[in-house]
Amino acid sequence: MSQRQLRLTLISSLVGTALEWYDFYLYGTAAALIFNHLFFPSLSPLSGTLAAFASYGVGFLVRPIGGLFWGYIGDKYGRRPVLIGTLILMGLSTTAIGLLPGYASIGIAAPLLLTLLRLLQGFGAGAEFSSAITLNAEKAPPKRRGFYASWSGVGIGCGVLLSASAFALAQQLPQEAFISWGWRVPFLLSIIAVFVGGAIRLYVTESPIFRKLASEQKLERAPFVAVWQNQRRNFFVALGARMAENTAGFFLQVWSISYVTQSLHVNSAIPVAGVLLGSGIGCITIPLFGALSDRIGRRPVYIGGALLFGVGMFPYFWLLNSGNPWLIIGAMVAMISLANYSMFSVQAAWFAELFDGRTRVTAISMSREISSIFAGGLAPIIASSLLMWSGGHYGAVATYMIILSIITIVSVWLGPETRGCRLD
Repeated sequence: MSQRQLRLTLISSLVGTALEWYDFYLYGTAAALIFNHLFFPSLSPLSGTLAAFASYGVGFLVRPIGGLFWGYIGDKYGRRPVLIGTLILMGLSTTAIGLLPGYASIGIAAPLLLTLLRLLQGFGAGAEFSSAITLNAEKAPPKRRGFYASWSGVGIGCGVLLSASAFALAQQLPQEAFISWGWRVPFLLSIIAVFVGGAIRLYVTESPIFRKLASEQKLERAPFVAVWQNQRRNFFVALGARMAENTAGFFLQVWSISYVTQSLHVNSAIPVAGVLLGSGIGCITIPLFGALSDRIGRRPVYIGGALLFGVGMFPYFWLLNSGNPWLIIGAMVAMISLANYSMFSVQAAWFAELFDGRTRVTAISMSREISSIFAGGLAPIIASSLLMWSGGHYGAVATYMIILSIITIVSVWLGPETRGCRLD
């Protein structure tokens, strides 16, 4: 594998993952701040936010279907076609959201079309990250696989950073202009990433492991059936490992914005700044944690992140509820760049090492996307419901996050240490 092709593969995965998270974080931010007014105006503010998060969550319901479909393509026809197909579908559906009329213009059709586009987003995202980390891991040198595979995760930091920046700039417009057309601009900009990412991915070569399996006619006819029959234990380990990591991403970077602005009545620029800084610093901490996993192992780094997320949950809420802008930003930055991204950075190499080459894309996709229903899509909805149930007190939400952290710690502890293993 030439260094040029390895660099091109890393850049390709970074761009694609950045688009995926630009799309999803952008939608989540809009759901937290404005979609309740535009698409669910007849509901109360909190109920409207809950409905907006529900439309956000439906994208996760279809992600396992997308994971099964694209995973089959990736394990049967190659990792490369998945990278291109998912990029186009995600980018175009996000752009279309920016063109969507509001409830005041077309009535009930507006939230229905919004939900449909969210479903297309979710279907496209079903295996984008999985195929990207598979390609990175299969091309990377074994002793530095944690570092190289983690660069797909850097795309998440970049995507969130770009999304938060675009939305923050749009919010600088006068309120009337922002509600009328300003919120649309960040969605429309995603079309740029489609052209740039697509152009790069056309030059990425196929995985050498997949080419070898294809030449030897060792490809699986039904990859998910093979996973269930032969690698079920590792599949459940990956499901459990995702609980805290996936929830942390959406809880810290989406739900917290809604909580700080609507429950604590703090200017939305404060939590958005926390996400911006956390994601920016995360672009540095992600490869550092990946490199650390090459030295001390995948499991210690992953467990450390889950432990920090769980132990830090009540202090996190204490700092948010202080109302002090600097404490709010500091809390969000620490939890995003250290707790969340330490888990996420290691996941790329570790998940690739848990499964064999004949089923790798499907296994990673399905473990990630099935877990995303419970940990990602439902997390903001459950958190908002717990907040309503508890009369606005954060204790139930913090306890929920701690339980998910415990599930992840136990799951990772039960999984194998795979640092430096040979991929086939």
